[in-house]
Amino acid sequence: MTAPAAPTSPPLPDTLDELLTPGWLTAALARRFPGVEVRTVTPGPVISRVATNARFHVEWADGAPAAGLSPNLCAKGYFTEAGREFRQAGEPEAFFYRDVAAGTGLRTLRSVYADVDPASHNAVVITEDVVTEGATFLDARSPYTPDQAAESLDQLASLHAATWNRPALATAGWLAPRLDSYLIRRGVTEIRENFAGPIGAGVPEPARDAERLAAAYRTLAARSAAADGWAVIHGDAHVGNVYLDGAGRPSFVDWQLVQRGPWYLDVGYHLASALTVEDRRGAERDLVRHYLDRLRAGGVEPPAWDDAWLGVRRGIVHGFFLWGITLRVDPAVTALLLTRLGTAAADHDALAAVELDKEW
Repeated sequence: MTAPAAPTSPPLPDTLDELLTPGWLTAALARRFPGVEVRTVTPGPVISRVATNARFHVEWADGAPAAGLSPNLCAKGYFTEAGREFRQAGEPEAFFYRDVAAGTGLRTLRSVYADVDPASHNAVVITEDVVTEGATFLDARSPYTPDQAAESLDQLASLHAATWNRPALATAGWLAPRLDSYLIRRGVTEIRENFAGPIGAGVPEPARDAERLAAAYRTLAARSAAADGWAVIHGDAHVGNVYLDGAGRPSFVDWQLVQRGPWYLDVGYHLASALTVEDRRGAERDLVRHYLDRLRAGGVEPPAWDDAWLGVRRGIVHGFFLWGITLRVDPAVTALLLTRLGTAAADHDALAAVELDKEW
């Protein structure tokens, strides 16, 4: 787990067409797989919003390369005109795959190339294409059971335990806490808009105060950044950032919000968003205890139960705010997540847990 450094050759591609050339891919992959040579590239499906995700297939000049490198790959970058304006958003994910992921024991995409150009903020990640291996990507409408939630909490515990107060990561700028940055462009106006329309119709009345939610998140951002105990957190641990690998095991993806922060921002958010309201109510305390046990198994002494539960309530606020300000996602997904997170916030008086002056 090293600090970010300037990228080595080849220079990062500015366009997807440049990336999908045998010459560039050969030079890029050879950094980790010496001697590999790409002969041909066959483009596959492309999804382009702010970031561009492109699947493709390569053929090797001399058959299968060393180290079992798959010929089915997926590239992620910010290649469109709209994407170039947000290239900085891709830096943390590229650094995570390059410098941290492999040392955590976490199941995630296997990165075969990841780098950042610090001058242009261009960030590119190439991973093996898990879809060709039978993986299934999820969203909030996908069935997700408490047993699966226990498995995804295992993964979060592995990440947190492996990076807990780790000195080598304590000063990494790309991991700096940045919850406060989510308040810069969005806040009360967007939350009110969502709550007032059909997207927010399922949020219970006790949780429908947009001003209070934004104020609580401002407090959460400030106090979480100052917390003594931290780990590398996913930062956006809803079920839409989970895929089931070819063996059906939950695995995390989409690391744009990775940063240093308290563990509970991942755990409270994940539980309240991944499970139906009924399943969450019936299993959440057992699942939190399971997470704490896995954290202990990873060598970290977990907090006492009362402190842990207070943290989980605060983690619910993290997810509730993020979806409260969400505008450009399928409305059915946003509505479902706001219902789940808002109900959890009401069930546990989560905003009051943030507003407390003690236990920070």
